[in-house]
Amino acid sequence: MSGCGSCGCAAPKVTTDTSFRRVLWVALAVNATMFATEAASSIAAGSTALLADSLDFFSDASNYAITLYALALGAVARSRAALVKGLSMGAIGLWVIAGIGRKLSVGGVPDAMIMGPVALVALAANAFVASLVFRHRHGDANRESVWLCSRNDAIGNVVVAIAASGVFATGSYWPDIAVAAVMAGLSLSAAWQVVRHALAELAGQRTLPRLRAAE
Repeated sequence: MSGCGSCGCAAPKVTTDTSFRRVLWVALAVNATMFATEAASSIAAGSTALLADSLDFFSDASNYAITLYALALGAVARSRAALVKGLSMGAIGLWVIAGIGRKLSVGGVPDAMIMGPVALVALAANAFVASLVFRHRHGDANRESVWLCSRNDAIGNVVVAIAASGVFATGSYWPDIAVAAVMAGLSLSAAWQVVRHALAELAGQRTLPRLRAAE
């Protein structure tokens, strides 16, 4: 998906790209704000899907902060940072699955009139961030993780809005549960991609000195 030795693409460069930094700062601010907004809304609405989306915003804010820190570091440090981010994305997915289990045991129909408008606001925020991140999506595992988070959040907002419509139409919590499960799957899938990419980078970085020593 992004450039690395395992993908057969050109090796990424260490970058202090000021444009990418500006994008990350804007994305960090937007995601931190939306995390607080959606976390409060998920409690008010009793929605597992909104909770999952708020955790995605939290994961993204953390992702952008780590990427900003890692940009000026060497290749090994950046790959390790990406590995940490990938593992944290996986933890978010597992947390959402635990939330689904709790919802199934407790029950309760979420408030669709809160879910829908909040999902639309979140979609606008994520569409804005994704449009900024899109042209920076190629490169090392850090850049890949930024794009995957932004893409997944935009998809998540669309399905939360669909879930709100389903809850409103059926009076059931099952659309909310189904969407939360989809979002957990997206998080775990993205986590696997980032972890695999980061491990491939680290393996390549360990091999390169040996090859140079053998020359």
